[in-house]
Amino acid sequence: MNVIEINHITKDYGNKRGVFDVNFTVKKGEVLGFLGPNGSGKTTTIRQLMGFIKPDHGEVKILGLDCFEKANLVQKELGYLPGEIAFMEEMTGIQFIKFIAQMKNIKDMSKAEELMMFLELDAQGKMKRMSKGMKQKIGLVIAFMQDSPILILDEPTSGLDPLMQNKFVELIQRSKKEGKTILMSSHIFEEVEHTCDRVVMIKEGSIVAAETMENLKRNRQKYYEIHFNKESDAVKFAEQYDQCQRDQKQVILTLKGHTNELLKNLSQYDIRDFNARPQSLEELFLHYYGGEQ
Repeated sequence: MNVIEINHITKDYGNKRGVFDVNFTVKKGEVLGFLGPNGSGKTTTIRQLMGFIKPDHGEVKILGLDCFEKANLVQKELGYLPGEIAFMEEMTGIQFIKFIAQMKNIKDMSKAEELMMFLELDAQGKMKRMSKGMKQKIGLVIAFMQDSPILILDEPTSGLDPLMQNKFVELIQRSKKEGKTILMSSHIFEEVEHTCDRVVMIKEGSIVAAETMENLKRNRQKYYEIHFNKESDAVKFAEQYDQCQRDQKQVILTLKGHTNELLKNLSQYDIRDFNARPQSLEELFLHYYGGEQ
């Protein structure tokens, strides 16, 4: 069952800004990573899902409800973290959390308290004196405290330190086990890699790729760094492969699969050192974007 449906939406702001014929779905219980650089159309798409703006063409639905026409009903069913949160600076963090809880008609604050403890958040201070990371934690508490079946998160770890980014990954993994449906825009590839079932990539307002994480991992290339004892061996070896670079006795080779064949070939040479690593999701992403490797 598709919980989120984005059907060929276009929102054109002119000068090639906006989103153009964007089309994808998110199934029940799925975590989808929505990837793209700043200005690629992630937030514009999410704002249409939230019913804040109406597409020029196409439609967006959550639980079968039109996101613009039925925005009040849709928003009751989901937890939302915007890319930029409008805080009431004179309030303390806890006052702001309670204010939002009141608006969402949340009577039981135990989930919010559990989240504050998990994120190591002291929300007693005034918002205006809080760091970006502290405010982001408050945003996460607000998004998750309703315990909604659907979460829409726009750059959720912006401003968080690496320790808190790991905590966020744990939070998503826990929500996934509970069967929640999550759409998460991000540019941090590690968190996507550790949380998402599928990835949709957007560039200049258009979808350039949609892949399962399993497929992405399977299609990754590997980088091999091989140090030969003799430069003549490095030269001879490098001549056999197209995707390689040689610097004196060192050869850097990019290869998909064929590890057994490579090792068999290398056994003929006198090797000083050998290192291998898989292509990162970021490097794979650059491939879709036509970026330089």
